[in-house]
Amino acid sequence: MKKIIDFLVSDVKWLNENTYLLDLYSEEKLPEILPGNFAEIRIEKASEVLLRRPFSIHDVDYEKNIISFFIKVAGKGTSQLAKYEKGEKLNVIFPLGNFFSLPKEKDILIIGGGSGIAPLKLMGKFFKENGVKPVFLIGGRTENDIFLVDELNNYGEVFITTEDGSLGEKGLVTQHPVFNSDNFKYKKIYTCGPEPMMKAIAKFASKNDIDCEVSLENTMACGIGACLCCVVETKEGNKCVCTEGPVFNIKDLKWQI
Repeated sequence: MKKIIDFLVSDVKWLNENTYLLDLYSEEKLPEILPGNFAEIRIEKASEVLLRRPFSIHDVDYEKNIISFFIKVAGKGTSQLAKYEKGEKLNVIFPLGNFFSLPKEKDILIIGGGSGIAPLKLMGKFFKENGVKPVFLIGGRTENDIFLVDELNNYGEVFITTEDGSLGEKGLVTQHPVFNSDNFKYKKIYTCGPEPMMKAIAKFASKNDIDCEVSLENTMACGIGACLCCVVETKEGNKCVCTEGPVFNIKDLKWQI
């Protein structure tokens, strides 16, 4: 059930010079939040940022009424958001969008690149609670772009790639040995990250007849389907990513892959 709530900032934890975790506390009970759901946050400290900013929900603590966001500084909004201090208010609309489906299969691969790792922790918790132990593959340019490995290890095995080879396998995520099609054992793939990465994964999945879900990162200015900024072309016509996504099965998208 969608809510509009004034949260209180509980913590801002910097992971490196441009990446942080934002924890928000609610004085009322949180609704059910599923992996893939996102929130729209109003950033009043950035007066030039007129519209809310969308963020994937990274984690939920129902006992403490805290939701967490994994955020990379990308502009004035995300920069100003990090300057909120403990106890200050942030107005949030959540949970928005759809969510990743619970797999019928046990052998699944979850792939995150860049800020696309944001929903992976919530996915891992949700799948573990439902008897599924996924394998994670996360990628970045360097070791400084790799986060959450210890947290994800609580839910499944973690593989790593970096473009410069400073951590894990060298190369892109699609160049990791798990993508050797002769030995590929996974029955379903979930992925979130840069569109070129997701399209490369979608191409592999389509070629090998593997079910695959992607979480799109289109610009979402309103979060309720009014502004039409986030429209994506599907086989059933144009759809708003914010209301009918952000999660789509690749079989439904009209991607050139």
